[in-house]
Amino acid sequence: MIRKKVIGKRERPEEGWLDLSQCAAFEVTSEEPASPLDNALSPDEKKWMAATPGEQTIRITFDEPQNISKIFLLFEETANARSQEFALSWQQVGQPGWQEIARQQFNFSPPGTTTERENFTVSLQRASALELVIKPERSGGGHASLTHLRIG
Repeated sequence: MIRKKVIGKRERPEEGWLDLSQCAAFEVTSEEPASPLDNALSPDEKKWMAATPGEQTIRITFDEPQNISKIFLLFEETANARSQEFALSWQQVGQPGWQEIARQQFNFSPPGTTTERENFTVSLQRASALELVIKPERSGGGHASLTHLRIG
């Protein structure tokens, strides 16, 4: 009997990107059961959506320290006009606090402006964790969502 394993597309990350499902643990403030965070990690799935309104946190804790050179975020809103803000931070092994990478504000105005793509080139050495805090409506309320997240 030979030893074999059937591999699929999801087990082979795109070149240069980490397979986050294999190297990290996740914490989320909330998520819709039909739209879990897993969706944002695969380009073939629907997006992650928060179950409760207001500010949401997605925290990624790496199993082993990672050297990170790029981060990609994709937000989409096709139904409601709103002004969103997010903050992206990281934690280095042995350091107690979070260091901010970026803080962005942008507006969705469907049907015109429905997408916000962010490509960050970074030099994070020995990262132990990343944290994304999303304020879906700067004036309060709103449901956060994230279409895609990649880290490399």
